[in-house]
Amino acid sequence: MKNEISFTRFTGGPVETHAYLVTLPDGNLLVDAPEGAADYFRDMPIDLLILTHSHFDHVMDAAKIVREKKCGAAMHRTTEEHLADKMLNKKFGLPIEIEPVKATIYLEESKQQNILGALFDIFEVPGHCPGSICLYNEPANILFGGDVLFAGGVGRWDLPGGDGKLLIAGIRKKLLTLPPETLVLPGHGPETTIGMEAQTNGYLTLKI
Repeated sequence: MKNEISFTRFTGGPVETHAYLVTLPDGNLLVDAPEGAADYFRDMPIDLLILTHSHFDHVMDAAKIVREKKCGAAMHRTTEEHLADKMLNKKFGLPIEIEPVKATIYLEESKQQNILGALFDIFEVPGHCPGSICLYNEPANILFGGDVLFAGGVGRWDLPGGDGKLLIAGIRKKLLTLPPETLVLPGHGPETTIGMEAQTNGYLTLKI
């Protein structure tokens, strides 16, 4: 019997970025922190914030949430390094600065990592962004995909640090091997499944 994971989705910021507040056995996990997330989840406890990658639209409220909720922050080491780089967004042509966030937990590729009482497989899938991660909970058959895999698409790779060949290879090797019925909760757009994308996503057949 599957263990259900309940979650609340918030969409905010200039490019309609999703955040997911996930109820786990030992507390509430927030996946990503777009602009507006701190206010939306103001009255809800958050015990840990996970950042899937360092792009501005996923981290705009991260420091505010960590400060107000007094919660930990988990991310790839590269994500922490990017957040500390004041010139990072200027390299993207964006005149904004993101308040840095220090990691209390570093995430890297691993199996069955305990996060607030639930076990997740952590996949490193760069190509959209260095240090990009996805989180898979097998009992619930849910993948928090960040900006790696979308309904009918994949993360863009034309930004600094992007690599389309690396991205698509990582999706094929690490994500498409999950059960077809796996629910994919992406950073943008509608939900999908691994099976749907394996069958219909044209990006995954590109030879680049």
